[in-house]
Amino acid sequence: MTNYKLSILLFLSSGLLSGCFGYPRILSYPFDASGRSLNSLASELNPQISGRYIVFTTNRRGTQDIYMFDSVARNLIDLPGLNSFDTIADHPSVSEDGRFVVFAASRQGRPAIFLYDRETRQSRNLTANLQSEIRNPTISADGSRIAFEFNNNGQWDILLYDRFGQKLNIPQEPK
Repeated sequence: MTNYKLSILLFLSSGLLSGCFGYPRILSYPFDASGRSLNSLASELNPQISGRYIVFTTNRRGTQDIYMFDSVARNLIDLPGLNSFDTIADHPSVSEDGRFVVFAASRQGRPAIFLYDRETRQSRNLTANLQSEIRNPTISADGSRIAFEFNNNGQWDILLYDRFGQKLNIPQEPK
């Protein structure tokens, strides 16, 4: 994906971002051939914006990894312990304060939903006991809830977990 396409995709996926005072702003970041900024020569996929943070997948190191960009400080944020060579990461989502990143990943051919905590620098498999195909995780702004799709005998449904990996019940009838 070209950097121009990434800029357009970020714009379309987020619309206009609201600043601290509600004024909309458009994301526009220069190209950096060294890979230290938002736009690079690598393939950048699945951008997701929450507050000041943008998370996306990229192949900058030759593997599909997750990167985080701080749109206020205008730099990449180090995510020690998140990316590993034996994992293919995809579809990241970030809490508004940037502490939690949820993502789909495949390790040894087994897909799962992982939660990365920037404070502890550790990832935890939230779906280790779920024997189902999963995809497209997203995290609430406060980082307390994770929603994702799972395949229930050919029917894609939505599951809701807390950040500790406990399934939350969703009422079937609106109140």
